[in-house]
Amino acid sequence: MQFNHIEYKKPFFKIKPELSEYLIKYSRSLEIPLQYEDLLRYSNLVPLQNKQGEPTMWNAVIYPPNEVDFIYAALVEIYRLLISDGSKVDYLAVDSIDFCGYGNSKPFRVKILNQLNDNYDYYYIKRADSSRVYGLELEHYFSPNKINYIYYKNTLVEEHIIGIPGDQFINEVESGKRNVNLVRLGKEFVKFNERCFIRLLGDMRAYNFVVVVTQDFDQIQYRIRAIDFDQQSFEGRSRIFLPQFYKDNLFFVKLTQEAMSFETAEQYLKEEQALLKKRYLNDKYQIDYLINIIKNDTISFPEHIQNLRVELSKFHHQPEFLNCNNMGEILELNIKTRLNF
Repeated sequence: MQFNHIEYKKPFFKIKPELSEYLIKYSRSLEIPLQYEDLLRYSNLVPLQNKQGEPTMWNAVIYPPNEVDFIYAALVEIYRLLISDGSKVDYLAVDSIDFCGYGNSKPFRVKILNQLNDNYDYYYIKRADSSRVYGLELEHYFSPNKINYIYYKNTLVEEHIIGIPGDQFINEVESGKRNVNLVRLGKEFVKFNERCFIRLLGDMRAYNFVVVVTQDFDQIQYRIRAIDFDQQSFEGRSRIFLPQFYKDNLFFVKLTQEAMSFETAEQYLKEEQALLKKRYLNDKYQIDYLINIIKNDTISFPEHIQNLRVELSKFHHQPEFLNCNNMGEILELNIKTRLNF
């Protein structure tokens, strides 16, 4: 089995006016009192460890005394805008701010505390990148889950997606700490694999998705949710958009192969395609509008576009891919070919 390797670090692509107008039209763009750059005015970073005392990629952020009041008040207001209509709530407070310098988006993680019941929630502030915005929008339309975020100028605010990180989930199962229903988990991986491929979402290694475990009577249901959307329609190899070909996901691949026959997996794949087709038809106007914007945008390298159209042409036995001039056209044809439009 060949494993995927991402050769280039993806550059940032700025939000162009046409995409900005789309975000305003569909209420994704709201004025917020603080920008990503404001959070960079910290005075110190303190490395964080996990519960086992091991180092993480996150650092606690410390701000100068003259910055704290403004930043904390703005972060509470942004949280209110993200989860509701921005109405004032007196009992919310910032508990902590963490920073991750790894990856493209270099996110800040904000922990909001409800002082009435000590309940807490997270959200993230990142540099706005058009690839990521397209990924969030396509996830909103094509996945079973709705996505909530705010865009303003050069800043992206995203709600926290709840679930067990894929790599942590694997460790818990392999160490015997967690029992799983092999068939149901394998079924969900087949469906997740197809969702990613149809909308060309790449880099879905185990640490870039979470597993949501839900008790259903005497059974357990699983939902795999992407949490990283930077690699939307960027890479030039078709396997990059198939989670089954990542070494990090070998656990899920082997589990699926052991739990079901090829014919059963094909049945689940067809089920997911039928659901994806329904989702597309339900939001056809918005999806077509979005894809037309992608067609006029630059979100990849010319060599990636050239190589991907050749690979998908062979994969689908569809020479029309060779006529695609950009990632938007490839994405549109891939969706319509895979869903038999």
